[in-house]
Amino acid sequence: MNLAQALQMAQAVGLPRLDAQLLLLLALGRAPWERAWLLAHDTDELPAERQQVLEDLIRRRASGEPMAYLTGVKEFFGLPLQVDARVLDPRPDTETLVEWALDVLGATPTPAVLDLGTGSGAIALALKHARPQARVSAVDASADALAVARANAARLGLAVEFFEGSWLTPVGGEFDAIVSNPPYIAAADPHLAALAHEPLQALASGPDGLDDLRQIIAQAPAHLRPGGWLLLEHGWDQAGAVRTLLAQAGFSAVQSRNDLAGIARCTGGQWPTLR
Repeated sequence: MNLAQALQMAQAVGLPRLDAQLLLLLALGRAPWERAWLLAHDTDELPAERQQVLEDLIRRRASGEPMAYLTGVKEFFGLPLQVDARVLDPRPDTETLVEWALDVLGATPTPAVLDLGTGSGAIALALKHARPQARVSAVDASADALAVARANAARLGLAVEFFEGSWLTPVGGEFDAIVSNPPYIAAADPHLAALAHEPLQALASGPDGLDDLRQIIAQAPAHLRPGGWLLLEHGWDQAGAVRTLLAQAGFSAVQSRNDLAGIARCTGGQWPTLR
């Protein structure tokens, strides 16, 4: 089997050409940016032991395992993050939450920011990289997830303070912005089956998917400075419900922002300067 035939084998099971190319490069021990090399060497023979590696990767990808888990790396907001099955695969749409946080922090010289449910550390590390003078903290209930996040912070040389615990329970003090991409899928949602390779505790949140969002909204006011913002990612059909929860909790300037597909996937509010 040559490399061109190996690509055809991967595509024959329904994988996109890009996935097939990346898996073949991974099986060959080559970098993901060497796709042009594949084109120039498409008649090269694929060694038998590399074919076995490739077939295993194809099987895993065809079963729905995220590409990031296979390669071990996912880029988020320009940062190469190491990821595995202990954390969610960071989605490009979550960059909307980072951009919004940077907007609300504005010209604050040394803002204090908290990321809840940090997972791989994607949001916290992106904010620290964009605003080096910020004091960035991050919380996760999973010790395994925190191990991934701490390793990413150390490798990238970004100083983030990590806490283990449930939402705001382990932290003290007040913040200029609290951001979170919490679990928001209803426990009985059939779409969870397609996410079987990712940690369930980071995906599902009660009968309507809003349990964790309710907890965060209830706890956040005690940890926000006057004028501080709470920004939340949520499901495609939850913007209205989250706006209602924020308004009922006393937040002002409640609003939503669209993701890359034009769907309202982030909602936030500002804690009033005067109560």
